[in-house]
Amino acid sequence: MDRSLLDSALAEDIGSGDITSRYFIPPGQRGRARIVARQRMVVSGLGPAREVFSAIDAGVGVSVAVADGDALESGGVILEAEGLVRSLLTAERIALNFLQHLGGVATLTRRFVEAVAGTRAAILDTRKTLPGWRALEKAAVRHGGGLNHRMGLHDAVLVKDNHIAAARAAGLDLGAIVGRVRAENPGILVQFEADTLEQVQEFVGLGADAILLDNMSLDELRRAVALVGGRCRTEASGGVTLETVRSIAETGVDLISIGALTHSAPAADISMELRGLPDEVRQTPCGPPD
Repeated sequence: MDRSLLDSALAEDIGSGDITSRYFIPPGQRGRARIVARQRMVVSGLGPAREVFSAIDAGVGVSVAVADGDALESGGVILEAEGLVRSLLTAERIALNFLQHLGGVATLTRRFVEAVAGTRAAILDTRKTLPGWRALEKAAVRHGGGLNHRMGLHDAVLVKDNHIAAARAAGLDLGAIVGRVRAENPGILVQFEADTLEQVQEFVGLGADAILLDNMSLDELRRAVALVGGRCRTEASGGVTLETVRSIAETGVDLISIGALTHSAPAADISMELRGLPDEVRQTPCGPPD
């Protein structure tokens, strides 16, 4: 996890200090907390959650009951933490934010993966991620059983309609550009986005490693797959939902990319329960803040 993301999360939530806990929680009070799933979900974000507790108080002990990628029923325990109650409560929301968002991504991904089970299609993410969260969100997709598309503009070539329009307006030859890319970047993936079957035919001829079939109908997808004939990978993209993904997979495409995995995943329903407080401690007045 990028430490700057953790530092930013701590700074925006805690600021100059947790005023509520400073007034209402005695400084030496200790307890235990459990983070529990309130729905069926796939776990992701355990590393960041542990780092939150450690950053706030190195004396907090955290034990995880599951692993990233595990499926939980409602009521299942994700992790337990023990230490100063002030520290537990200060860490609560930040840890839950990581677990809820990343668990939501993993859970939605698992639903898509299960929807295409038995077909050849794999589920991919996109670059439609929250700034600063990409590595974590893409890890959550993997925890849900999906695969990662390129991490960024630096590790794969995806030639889209705007690239093609600009290159042709400049009089450049697409085939020559592909040759230069491969010569200067050995092993890099070269993919073209196609809106029509004519483009599919053209891009296969250019030696593309993969063709992204953008917003094509089911019939167009089937015809594109037949046209490619296994010479490169085919990827369907655009407006994919849980209701349509099975039909798309059954056209024979190799990959289905879905931006909603990261930009629209509902947060998983998770809560933290404070435990292990003796009655006499619960009833002890706090007095003035330290």
